Amino acid sequence: MNSRKEQLAAFNRLLDIMDDLREKCPWDKKQTLESLRHLTIEETYELADAILDNDLPEIKKELGDVLLHIVFYAKIGSEKKAFDIADVANSISDKLIDRHPHIYGDVKVENENDVKRNWEQLKLKEGKSSVLEGVPKSLPAVVKANRIQDKVAGVGFDWEKPEQVWEKVQEELSELNEEINAGNKENIEKEFGDVLFSMINYARFINVNPENALEKTNKKFINRFQYLEETAKKDGKNLSDMSLTEMDVYWEASKKHFS
Repeated sequence: MNSRKEQLAAFNRLLDIMDDLREKCPWDKKQTLESLRHLTIEETYELADAILDNDLPEIKKELGDVLLHIVFYAKIGSEKKAFDIADVANSISDKLIDRHPHIYGDVKVENENDVKRNWEQLKLKEGKSSVLEGVPKSLPAVVKANRIQDKVAGVGFDWEKPEQVWEKVQEELSELNEEINAGNKENIEKEFGDVLFSMINYARFINVNPENALEKTNKKFINRFQYLEETAKKDGKNLSDMSLTEMDVYWEASKKHFS
């Protein structure tokens, strides 16, 4: 591993390259905070994919792409005389010190939950009007639901036991079933949302990240279905001409390769 001196030298090299690109590269010169936004989102998802795949070389690569964007935004900020990379680093450092009084102050904590509870209470003292104020509006719904539940739990609005949450899941499923039987489309959507919300809440109680769990299932399904497609093609079969029973034979075989 690199020494702290080598790490700082590497970061300084990146800052120098960013200066060069902003001055000399036609594409880099044109970029704005707004034009980079969608690219940053894309890079973040690519990093998330690499993390789920536990691909360490790819994680390193994608972290570099995300770091480039941070440096890029800071460079644009400095051109606007609004902030630079030092302001960015100092800002997060100050926040971390303020939010960790059990490390940099005299506050005592017993466990992780105490830390999270203190974090949310400190944010309110800083002027936040709601503990939910920091949940980005543009987050994907599953991630947003998880963050909402995590934040309100941080101030004590939570169930006490996993069993209580599971009972709530069963209750919501029953209400969904009633609306399906009644054929009320508007209420079906509403109750389906309640089922998802309660399941996401239950995931938190059994220490499962719902976004990661669902994405892993997505990847598993894709791998299994592509196996089905490829194997059927090798056997000279076309999926559109096969019955569900025939496809199921290949599907079951795919489970031996992708669990």
